[in-house]
Amino acid sequence: MYSLSSLRGLWVLVFTALIVALDQITKLTIKAQFYLGESIEIFGDILRFTYIQNPGMAFGIRFGGKLFFTIFASVASVVILIYLYRMRGERFSSRLSLALILGGAIGNLVDRFAYGEVIDFIDVGINETRWPVFNVADSAVTIGMIILVSLVLFEGHKEEAPAPAKFPVQPPAPSDENDNWRDIKRSN
Repeated sequence: MYSLSSLRGLWVLVFTALIVALDQITKLTIKAQFYLGESIEIFGDILRFTYIQNPGMAFGIRFGGKLFFTIFASVASVVILIYLYRMRGERFSSRLSLALILGGAIGNLVDRFAYGEVIDFIDVGINETRWPVFNVADSAVTIGMIILVSLVLFEGHKEEAPAPAKFPVQPPAPSDENDNWRDIKRSN
């Protein structure tokens, strides 16, 4: 049986739950208020909500089939959850990055089980130059990956400075050396 102390550090899963909840609430709202393909401007042409269903991965990446994505996301979620448990004593930023990635993976996985495809709606760009339509889960995965890569690149190879000595070692004073010499000479 697990003790509460073995779950210490897993409170970051609150972020995972928040991402899943926010993702599903926004997707259900879009699904209820829009018809497939409908687009409205939120912030001029720069930000639109455009309701699409994506059979591929994040940002419309496609390779493999729906079953592949479902299995991949399921396995990845379990692996991340296990890894989060194993690193529950690590620093917060490392755990947060994985919690965000996990939340995004679960958010899109819910769609795959419920609809067979992922609901995307955030449409960013200018005129015809647009980023692939995405959702809250995709954003969480992207932010989590940016944090994780930043940690690896900028903090992964820091060398620790040697700890300073508790008591500085000082060479003997000249008078001490002379006194020792006299003691040795007298004993001969």
